[in-house]
Amino acid sequence: MSDDKSKSDYRDRSKVSASSDYEVQYLMHKYDLSKNRALELIAKHGGNRQKIESELDAVNI
Repeated sequence: MSDDKSKSDYRDRSKVSASSDYEVQYLMHKYDLSKNRALELIAKHGGNRQKIESELDAVNI
């Protein structure tokens, strides 16, 4: 089931969904990750965008 992009609710922005290709692609492109690495991070942090990006920012300093 795809996301309804017409909804402008911000609840979904705090999570990265492994089942949404565009969200995984965005994470891959932003941090130059492989798909496997992106999916690992999503699983490790339960999709929590803040924790994922904090870990990646700490590594890329």
